[in-house]
Amino acid sequence: LYTCADGTKGAAESACTGKCSGAWPPFVAPAGAMAEGEWTIVDVTDKSGTAEKMWAYNGWPLYYFIKDKKAGDVTGDGVGGVWHVVKE
Repeated sequence: LYTCADGTKGAAESACTGKCSGAWPPFVAPAGAMAEGEWTIVDVTDKSGTAEKMWAYNGWPLYYFIKDKKAGDVTGDGVGGVWHVVKE
């Protein structure tokens, strides 16, 4: 999972929408998910314009990277100088 430094920590919604979300899909929260501790839920609009909820950690919305193909891949770390692997 990744965060984007171009976003805003603690924002109520994702800054990565439209074309951005094609390469960086949001870590979608299932219906009924509940925030707990550092894990919160923010709003995101998917590529079709549908509103969804996504997970955030420590105030930063979380994303996958389309080029990561298997568990442990972190090929998105450092992309554009703004995408970073989540670390506790």
